[in-house]
Amino acid sequence: PLAAELGAEILLDLVLETIPGPEVDLEAPARMLVTTLDWSEFVGRIAVGRVESGKFKSGSQIAVCQADDKTKTAKISSLHIFENLGKVETDEAQAGEVVAIVGIDGVEIGDTICHVDHPRPLPRLKVDEPTLEMIFTINSSPFAGRDGKYVTTRQIRERLYRELERNVALRVRPLKNSADSFAVSGRGVLHLSVLIETMRREGYELSVGKPRVIVRHRDGVKQEPFESLVVEAPTDKLGPVMELVGQRRGILDEMQTRGVFTHAMFTIPARGLIGLRTRLLNATQGDAIIHHRFSRYQSAEGDISRRASGVLISMASGKSVAYGLNGLQDRAELFVRPGDEVYEGMIVGENSRDNDMPVNPTKEKNLTNIRAAGSDANILLKPPRQFSLEAALEYIEEDELVEITPAHIRLRKTLLRETDRRRHKRTSG
Repeated sequence: PLAAELGAEILLDLVLETIPGPEVDLEAPARMLVTTLDWSEFVGRIAVGRVESGKFKSGSQIAVCQADDKTKTAKISSLHIFENLGKVETDEAQAGEVVAIVGIDGVEIGDTICHVDHPRPLPRLKVDEPTLEMIFTINSSPFAGRDGKYVTTRQIRERLYRELERNVALRVRPLKNSADSFAVSGRGVLHLSVLIETMRREGYELSVGKPRVIVRHRDGVKQEPFESLVVEAPTDKLGPVMELVGQRRGILDEMQTRGVFTHAMFTIPARGLIGLRTRLLNATQGDAIIHHRFSRYQSAEGDISRRASGVLISMASGKSVAYGLNGLQDRAELFVRPGDEVYEGMIVGENSRDNDMPVNPTKEKNLTNIRAAGSDANILLKPPRQFSLEAALEYIEEDELVEITPAHIRLRKTLLRETDRRRHKRTSG
């Protein structure tokens, strides 16, 4: 351990001696580009960035250069520098230090904080616009309110708008046709699932709809977001990767072989990425490394294949039993185990065919006066498929929701009753 510690010290000293530090000018007027935001319920937004030149002092007047050549003045309420894993309040911060400034209302990423007498903005950062949208609504299932503390529309609304204070890539708008639903836009399924998981751990209950890409029209042409997809997989498993990406309108841009792995780069519509990660990992037995990022908007592609199979929908409420599930597992993959509580309209499995099928997982064996020794003990059930939050969001279709509580993730139909679903199907055409 001592040798390792000495080796680390020698390495760090070598880094300090050989790698030049950032060029700073302590005599120039103070300037700092806001590169990220923090938020506190006590002081509001906190601007974070690296001081490019000069010095900032707590309590001093500053100029804030904002978008569209707007400039306003403000006062630094408090100044913090980062030390280890936390922040420490200080009276002065000089060029080269990463600081957090409190006291600027309405500050945004890309703003420049300057000396009040020398408002010279730095080149502005641009935050990418959201490419994906999901509907957040209250949990309206029969199990609503069992697990969470925050279940009302008002509580969900306040939490979403509070998230906007620090999550600058997020957008929230209420829906006109539904008083308890909100359209939440973000940079992808992972971006939004992080928000959902955070709310879930805080004690919120909500239902979330299928992710949809945000399309736009420019010069009369419908455009959709495209992403750059990078997949690194074993060369002998590249065939399924090419097939899956091709089915989702992906185009191969570049391919390189590195030992036993092949590095492939694709351009693919953002909607083609929904649900693709899980399929790629299954096709490569978990050996694929997948990364993607926004590339550009361009003309919309044609249709992309949807989920090929239907689902099993519970037609009864109660606890699922082994006898009822045993009759279903030959024609489907189950999502519940014996003893799990289910309700009418809840999705309990994946059908082997492409149609949805109502089933009764609570069905029990009829009792008779004839004993059949050991007959119930012969029931063997396959382990059910367990969904992570991101996998559940990618799995559902337009008429389905993910029910999210602090303790459970369930899949359900938007309309729980079978008669309501049939009526809606007839009226919608």
